[in-house]
Amino acid sequence: MSDAIVSVRAREVWDSRGLPTIEAEIRTACGSVGRGIAPAGASTGRREAVELRDGTGRLRGRGVRSAVARVHDLVSPALTGLDVADQAAVDAILDELDLDPQRSHIGGNTTTAVSLAVAHAAAASAGNMLCVDLASRIEYIPRPQIQIMGGGAHAAHRVAVQDFMAYPVAAQTIGQALTDVAETYLAVGDILRRRGVPRGVADEGGHWPEVVDTRDALEIVTEGIELAGYRPGADIAIALDIAATQFASADGYRVGGHLFDTAEWIDELGRLCDEFPITSIEDPASEDDPAGMALAVQRLGAVVVGDDFLVTDSSRVARAAADGQIGAALIKVNQAGTVTRAADAVTAARAAGIAVIVSARSGETEDVSVSHLATGWCADVVKVGSITRGERTAKWNELLRIDEEFGGLPLARPIGA
Repeated sequence: MSDAIVSVRAREVWDSRGLPTIEAEIRTACGSVGRGIAPAGASTGRREAVELRDGTGRLRGRGVRSAVARVHDLVSPALTGLDVADQAAVDAILDELDLDPQRSHIGGNTTTAVSLAVAHAAAASAGNMLCVDLASRIEYIPRPQIQIMGGGAHAAHRVAVQDFMAYPVAAQTIGQALTDVAETYLAVGDILRRRGVPRGVADEGGHWPEVVDTRDALEIVTEGIELAGYRPGADIAIALDIAATQFASADGYRVGGHLFDTAEWIDELGRLCDEFPITSIEDPASEDDPAGMALAVQRLGAVVVGDDFLVTDSSRVARAAADGQIGAALIKVNQAGTVTRAADAVTAARAAGIAVIVSARSGETEDVSVSHLATGWCADVVKVGSITRGERTAKWNELLRIDEEFGGLPLARPIGA
């Protein structure tokens, strides 16, 4: 039996960086309610869906009252009466309301919040958890990659690499994986404290130390794994988000006072892969350097992940996989603008035989959609940031609840290990 959408509302709420974002709320004829909050990225791909912000006035122009108005004036009339369970039809209407692929008219943040809210309302209407509504069968929990240190755009570019993540490759359950990484996070904190290294907190909750050299940071993370009682590589590996677009230019890649051409930069990353237990590297080359991405696939002993390079676009995923430029696709709903478009990118990755990594953003909230999307889409990996801060732990805790609901599930097999 269909359940029609009867109300589409939106409001301005707050994210983890103290900036406003948009929450959408869907109500149905049968009384079901779904809410979705749009996240925001610090390091963003040039081709991803753009946010609609007010541009002037309060909050340095970062307000989203204009996006809220788009929901009430344009989206609500267009969606009212549609079957909440028909996600594809709802998202197609959102596409029609803004023919710009980057959503410049009504905003990618607007469509993301509404699309997520519809997904939650549909699951509530069916009496399901969202992950169940997305999957015919759930057999495992995605294996987490968890930030230990932040750099790049997440930490004022003190160190060039954006994320140094622990990847618990030996853990058998999500509970054990979180415990293993928490022990490592605490051990790294002990090392930094013992060395007298000043530190803050990065956007995604990881340590933000006064460390400027990538090799130094990797040495500290590896030492932390050992101090916590684990074997680097065998128990806990390292995953990196290079976010190379942030320090790329027409002249090459400028890191730590050195200017590398593409081949030199990939060779430098190769030396790091040889020296440390690195299993995956995200965006090792810039979003405009497909040759660099292909070279990374050929030369690095780690899975090459496309993020800004792909922007959760199914056609880009398929083409990059066919051209040997990626070994995994990062999926972010707000890059695509709707749940359906993100799901299409997952389908493209699966068809190409590459891994799927579902990720949150640096500007997050208590919204736990990513935990359900990653599980329901049978992702290999899930990334939501560190093991600290409420907007991060909300998502890890939701994975624990999902695991419990199914009576205990294994973790996905590690990628690159």
